[in-house]
Amino acid sequence: MEEKELVEIDGSFGEGGGQILRTSLALSAILGKPFTIHHIRSKRRNPGLQAQHLKAVEASAQIAEGHVEGAEVGSQRITFFPQKIIPGNYRFEVKTAGSVTLILQAILLPLSMARGTSKATLIGGTHVPWSPPFHYFSEVLLPAIERMGISAEAILERWGYYPKGGGMMDLKVNPPGELKAISLVDRGSLKGIRGLSTVSHLPRHVAERQKEQALKRIHKELKKEAEIAVLEDAPSDSPGSFMAIMADYEGAIAGFSSLGSKGKPAEKVADEAVDAFKDYFKAKGCLDPHLGDQLIPFMALAKGRSSFTTTRLTDHLLTNLWVLQHFLELRVLRKGEKGGEGRVEFLNE
Repeated sequence: MEEKELVEIDGSFGEGGGQILRTSLALSAILGKPFTIHHIRSKRRNPGLQAQHLKAVEASAQIAEGHVEGAEVGSQRITFFPQKIIPGNYRFEVKTAGSVTLILQAILLPLSMARGTSKATLIGGTHVPWSPPFHYFSEVLLPAIERMGISAEAILERWGYYPKGGGMMDLKVNPPGELKAISLVDRGSLKGIRGLSTVSHLPRHVAERQKEQALKRIHKELKKEAEIAVLEDAPSDSPGSFMAIMADYEGAIAGFSSLGSKGKPAEKVADEAVDAFKDYFKAKGCLDPHLGDQLIPFMALAKGRSSFTTTRLTDHLLTNLWVLQHFLELRVLRKGEKGGEGRVEFLNE
C-alpha cells in the first residue's frame, strides 16, 4: 500500500502517551484505514512500545486480521494495515503488570462494532498506576456506553497489582448494530455514594482503616453518608490495597480510586480517593475527569448529536479529539480551556 494512502499520526502530539496509539488502532480497525504512527510515547521516560502497548497492537491486529510493521518492544514507529473486524473468543496476556484496561481502550470499540458477540479474557494488571482500574471500567465506563446501545459485561476473576500482574478479567460484548447518540450534560441529583475497600495478602485492618477514613471525611466535609464494602484477601499474585468511591447521580456515575503501595498509610489511600471525589462534588460538570476522553471515540461514531460536560478538560481528552480528526470528518464544538470545566458536542449527521 502506498505511503500516501496512510493516515499519519505524530505520537508526540499533546500529552504524547500511549493513548494516541490505542485510539488510532481502534479507529483504524473500524474504518479500515491503515495508519502509521511515529515518535510513539516520545514524551515518556521510557519511550516507544512497552509490553502493554505491544500487546494492544497485537490484539488489534488479531481482531482486525491486520498486518503490522515495526511491532516490537522499544519501537517508536509502526504501520498498521487492518482488514475486517472478526467477532470471536479471544485471550490476551501481558507478561507484566501492564494494564488490561488500557488494552481494552484499543479493542473495546472495534469489538462493539463487530457483526456478532465477542468474548475476551485479558491477563495482566487490573489495578495498577496510571490506568483505569477494573472497577472504573466495569462500573463507570460500561454503564455509560450501555446508554449508547452496547451491552457489555466484565467479570474480575483475579486481581493484578504491580509488580507481578497476573490479574484476570473476562469481557463479553454484544454490538448494538448502530451506536445511539447520548447527552451527558447534567448530572442531576446525587442518589447515593458507594465504595469498595480491598486488600490482598495484607491484614484486614488495612482495608477497615481505608473504609473508616473515607466514611469520616465524606460525612464531615461533604455532609453525606456512604456505603463502603470491605473485601478481604482478594485473590492476587501480589500484595496490594485498593479504594474506590462511586457516586451515583441521576444523570451519570462518577468514579474515583486510589492504590496502596509499600509504606503508604491506609488513611492516605482513602484520602486520595476522597480528594478526587470532593473536587468533582464541588464542580458542575456531568462527567468526572477520566470519562470524557474514553467516551469521545464512541460519540464520534454515533449518528446524531452527542454531548457532555466535564469537570475538567484533560490533556488526554484534547489529544483524543486531535486523533479523531485524523480519521473522521467531524463537526465538534468545544467550550472551556484545558484544566477547567468544559463541554464537548459532536454534530454527526
